[in-house]
Amino acid sequence: MSNVIPFSQALRERTTSSHRESEGAAFMDDLVAGRGTREDYVSLVAQHFFIYEALEAATERMKNDPVAASFITPKLTRLPALRADLAFLLGDDWRDQIVPLPSTAAYVARLTEVAATWNGGFVAHHYTRYLGDLSGGQIIRTLIQRQFGFETNGVGFYLFDEIAKPKEFKDTYKEQLDAVDWDEAERNRVIDEVMRAYRFNTEVFNDLARAKAEAAA
Repeated sequence: MSNVIPFSQALRERTTSSHRESEGAAFMDDLVAGRGTREDYVSLVAQHFFIYEALEAATERMKNDPVAASFITPKLTRLPALRADLAFLLGDDWRDQIVPLPSTAAYVARLTEVAATWNGGFVAHHYTRYLGDLSGGQIIRTLIQRQFGFETNGVGFYLFDEIAKPKEFKDTYKEQLDAVDWDEAERNRVIDEVMRAYRFNTEVFNDLARAKAEAAA
């Protein structure tokens, strides 16, 4: 009888501290606790646009990869929702009003570098973003709706209309992770990349806090 820990469990356990650090960033703490402003939220959505533009471009390039393809589904696609959110929040000329922060540009560069060429790197970033959106993202959506009086406009990014049961979806995703035939070295590389993805997220939150402080100075 094997005592080998399933990969999805090892991945979760070894990245917990990186995940908590990202979730606990002061910018997000303030936003979900009601201390943030509508402008803070708009700034976050804008950075999400650049991140998902890169991730979903990588998704398109990796759709025929035998490993990556099992994780790819249009049910997860976020760019149309982000575009609609930004049009609602900023107006039709939203694209002219947003720029990537330095940390976002670095994140995008990493996504472009690895997620379109290395299936393990793609899965690492795909897992970090989308499973987070289906988990803590749902709590964030509820708090943002309550705080700013939004219904669905403005928070479409967090609404996965085609995923009726997020827990079942996430459980299936984890089963797919466990089924990938990666050796131990490759699994370690993937785990390292997930931790890197969490660090990028933390740096984006820190950059948002700095930009806010500079604007207020």
